[in-house]
Amino acid sequence: MDKQELMEQIVEHYRRPRHRHALPDADVVMPGGNPGCGDIVTIYLKVDEQGHLIAEASFEGEGCTISQAAADILLDVVNEERWTLEQVLEADYHLMEELIGEEAVKLRPRCATLALGTLKAAVTKYLRDQLRREAGLDVVERENERFGIVTGELPSAEASHS
Repeated sequence: MDKQELMEQIVEHYRRPRHRHALPDADVVMPGGNPGCGDIVTIYLKVDEQGHLIAEASFEGEGCTISQAAADILLDVVNEERWTLEQVLEADYHLMEELIGEEAVKLRPRCATLALGTLKAAVTKYLRDQLRREAGLDVVERENERFGIVTGELPSAEASHS
């Protein structure tokens, strides 16, 4: 795509997003943002029953045209191509250059990559939660809450002597 076509695509996805909605049955809801400019994106992620493919991903957010359009364009690809969790983790900012153009990414890198970073965080949380369930840690945490037990790291030697 040439520069003009990329700009038209960005504006189109900003004005008429296809994946801007909450997923009530999401496996993960992951907020992300750029404190410096006020862009916010919350990614909703639903994983297939086998735990390998993204069944559906959507977002909600507010902010500049680039951050919001980039989120929608990214989720277009992820949903249409039925990405695996591994594909998300392997993706880098070069993907966003391909999707919205090198110029947009270079001019506004934080805006252009916000959704990708937040999607990666959502996948990481999903995988970590899976490991916790498999190890039975969610049961331990529920029991701790039930009995009012607080757990955490032991204080370091420095902290206990200050």
